[in-house]
Parts: sequence; structure tokens; C-alpha cells
Amino acid sequence: MTIYICKSLISLSLNNTSQLNKTPISLFSRLFFSSSPESPIPVADYLIDRHKFSAETASKVSSVVKYLKRPEETDSILSFLQESGFADTHVELLIKRMPQVLSSNLERSIKPKFKFLQDLGISSSDVVEVVSSHPRILASSVDRLGLSILALKSVLGSNMYVPMVLKRSGRLLGHDWAKTLIPNIDFMKSCGISSSQITHYVCNFPRLFLYKPTSIREYVKRVDEMGFDRNSKMFLPAIRAISSMTVENWELKLEVFKSLGFSEDDILSVFRRLPQVFALSERKIKATTQLLLSTGKCDISYVVNHPALLLYSVENRLKPRLRVIEALERRNLLLKKPCLTTQFIMSDKKFFEKYVLPYSDEVGELFVVNKASLTAEISA
Repeated sequence: MTIYICKSLISLSLNNTSQLNKTPISLFSRLFFSSSPESPIPVADYLIDRHKFSAETASKVSSVVKYLKRPEETDSILSFLQESGFADTHVELLIKRMPQVLSSNLERSIKPKFKFLQDLGISSSDVVEVVSSHPRILASSVDRLGLSILALKSVLGSNMYVPMVLKRSGRLLGHDWAKTLIPNIDFMKSCGISSSQITHYVCNFPRLFLYKPTSIREYVKRVDEMGFDRNSKMFLPAIRAISSMTVENWELKLEVFKSLGFSEDDILSVFRRLPQVFALSERKIKATTQLLLSTGKCDISYVVNHPALLLYSVENRLKPRLRVIEALERRNLLLKKPCLTTQFIMSDKKFFEKYVLPYSDEVGELFVVNKASLTAEISA
């Protein structure tokens, strides 16, 4: 073949001497030196050299996608994301979570999903949050997204809550709701849980509804066995608390309570009053309980009756306030001594105005707070 081409070139040059100096060279260039379609380029080089991405992002993405066959199309995708309101941090977050976006089809795969979300009335800034946090949305078909959104609207009763749910758990859209969310909601309603409470939990804790229905039934069974009243508003929080830990972790927390002096009845009472306490770490439960008991102002029964005290930060709320009240009591500056619940439950603003500001010379330095947030709260 090469010999044939060379002969043809020689023949052409001899037949047209006027083109002797340029035709053969020009033809050779077209045959042998013309630019071929752009070769695949390493993703890491592309991200760092062409778009100034961090080495950490480039390394992570290149572990999934090694080469780009059409870098110009990837340029278009990144430009579209920036034009849609994505900051550099959002873009890096998106491609780290789903590197395949770099080799997607902009017109057929990405743009329709953005239009779909915008047509729902979701603001541009919310679309950025949803897609960057849950890029798997871009891997779903518009038809599937539509069916999921319709089901979500039927549960929530309004479009208003859809962006909130998607921002907190956009992966909801990647699940088969006929097998998880819908049967779980139907079962919870059959347990006597109100629709309004279920809607609140779908908005704020959507992952709870993605468990297998068999798992949800098991969690309800365990809550029932603890003598929980299904009519209590704490019934659904109890299900969530149980679902958040393994049986082994549950047992560890029981042991911590027992080691602190709680009886089994005490523990069950705490759980029935405020199941959220059991979502705390064993270390947090122990540190808070020990601090409260060390004041000499309460015992185990007091903690059982006021379990919300266990939720507060030891370093940022309990200790600073205890120091202030103790200093005021030593100086006999308080006409009426506040109970623990009163002094801990009130807001920073109210505590500051009641127990710090009037006695700033005596206790001002003891009350450690975030001055910026406190100033904003007081001026509001």
C-alpha cells in the first residue's frame, strides 16, 4: 500500500511540474501528518493542568475514571455546572462523589435533570446543593425522577417540602419506594402514628423510611416489648432511636447507665420520656451524668425525670453555667436559687441577662460563650 501511494505521488509530481514543490508535500502532510481525533488523556492531568483542581480531588477521581476520550465535552460539562451556579468547591464535591459525570452526555443526561428540578420550583441554589450532595440523581432517568417526586409529594402533601427532603437525603430518589418508603409509611400509620408526625419525620429524618419493611417491623416489635405506648408522641422517636444502633450498641448503653446507678426501670423510664438520649455516645452519657450528680443538687431520680439535661454540652453549657451560679451563691447574691433545669434550659441570651449582666464584675469572666453569636442574639 505504501509503495502504491509513493508511486502515485511521483507520477503526480511528474505530470504537473508546477506543483512539484508543494503538491507532494501537501499530500504527504494530509496522509501522514494530519491531526487525528484527540487521544484519550489522563484524568488527573486534565483536572490539574486544565482546570486547576486539587491534587487530592484529581487522585480520587482518577482512581475511578482513568482517561477522558472527549475532553472538549468534559469542558462543556464543567462550564455548564459553573454557569448553573456551582462554585469550584461544589464542582469538586460533585465529581469526587460521582466521577462518571465527567464522561456523561451534557445534552441528554445532565441538562434534562437540571431542568426537571428547576421545573419543580426548586431554586438554583437548592439545585446546586441537591446535585452536589447527591449526584446519583444525574444517573436516574427523568421518568424515574418524576415518579419518585410524585410519590414524595403524595406523602408530604405539598411541593414546599420537596427541596428540604432532597437536600437532606437526595438518595431517596435512587430507591424503589414501592418496596421501602410507601409500605413503611403505611405500616407506621397502622401503628397509630399520625400523618403530621410522619410528614415531619420524612422531612427531617428521611433515611428512617428507607429500611426494609421487615427491619421496621422488628424495630417496632422491640419498642413494643419495652412497654411503649403507641399513642405517645415519643413512639416514632423511639423507633428511630432503635434503628440508629445495633443490638450490641444498645447493650453497651444499657451497661453504661447501670454502671452510673440507674436501675432497669430507670433506664426504661428515660427511654420512654426521651428516646433521643440513646442516640448519644456512651462517653457523653457518662460525662454528663457524672457532672450532674457531682453538683450535689440532684440524684439519679432527678435525671430520670429530666432526661433532657443529658442532651446539653458539658463544656459549652453545663460547666460555664454551674460556675456562674456557684459563684453567685457563694457571694449570697441570689435571692432565689434556680433549680438545675431552670438554669440549663434557658437560652444563652436569657441566662446572660439574668445571671451575668447584673453581676458582671463578679462573674463576667466565668461565663464562657461565643461573643459574636451572643451579641447577634441579644441585638435581634
